[in-house]
Amino acid sequence: MRENIWKYIAAVLVLLLAASSVAVLLLYMQNSELKSYHPSNVTTTVLVQGPNVTCNTTSYQLQIDELQRQIDFLKAQLREQNMPEGNATIAIVPIFGLIDDYTALSVIPTLREIAKNDSIAGVVLWIESPGGYVGPVREIYSTVRKLNLVKPVVVYTGGIAASGGYYIAVGADEIIADPLAEVGSIGVIYVHYNLQQNYETNGIKVEVFKTGPYKDMGAKWRGLTDEEKAMITEMVDAYFQGFLQAVSNGRGMGINETKKYATGRTWFAMNVTGSLVDETGDLDYAVSALEEMLNVTNPRIVIYKGSSPSDFGIFGSTALLLDPRYVSAYVRTG
Repeated sequence: MRENIWKYIAAVLVLLLAASSVAVLLLYMQNSELKSYHPSNVTTTVLVQGPNVTCNTTSYQLQIDELQRQIDFLKAQLREQNMPEGNATIAIVPIFGLIDDYTALSVIPTLREIAKNDSIAGVVLWIESPGGYVGPVREIYSTVRKLNLVKPVVVYTGGIAASGGYYIAVGADEIIADPLAEVGSIGVIYVHYNLQQNYETNGIKVEVFKTGPYKDMGAKWRGLTDEEKAMITEMVDAYFQGFLQAVSNGRGMGINETKKYATGRTWFAMNVTGSLVDETGDLDYAVSALEEMLNVTNPRIVIYKGSSPSDFGIFGSTALLLDPRYVSAYVRTG
């Protein structure tokens, strides 16, 4: 049975990789099309041209839909083989506060342990977070997606799942939120310190020895050149495209519909039910929704310890998946 499970897992991962590659390519093609001017009364076709290759966006979308159907089928097979016999256990895993490396170090091993634990049938991921650093957020999201291949995952938030917190949430099967919980803030923000004038005013001189013109790009002792600003803009946009694709895949929305919610703002869950969240309710309701998915009654509930609070601070120029209202409170110049 174990050999069959790993065969399923390998097949699902291959399909996920293929679907992601096609989806990201399609997303960039659509963005390239929007950047070019076309008369409104002209129908255009975006083409990818290479050696004997011509593909339009409709063809790519059909490929994505077919791959998603295959992934859903294999996921169902995996979950069926992983269903525990007898009384089921549901794990509640909290992700509280701002998300940094320490959060990832706590959450990722927990989720991997749960994935291997045959007695645990499903997971409620309890998120109360305005987001955090790009790297840890993406790593946790990736781990949630892998866990979701073998066990159903429901996300619950009672207060806020914004930016990176929401990024992680879309990796689950369903998102259930308190009606007045804030969700969304889909976007990326880059924070740069430019203390050059402050240094000059206070007579502070900074001597830099570097091996290349960009080695101190983003350093707080100088401003950014126009070329560096363009490079950072491109980097932020790449992170943004990944965020858009994650929401599009997780919420079953087209890219254009997803972009309507990608303004950086948050919404009350009750105002985006059916789009950014599935249903509104409390934690008990989220547990009951998972029970219904698992077709079990009176499961054993295990609440895992949350990540240890860390001294979160934005110490240098960096890209963040963080609700902008929370940036200033965590800016550290020391």
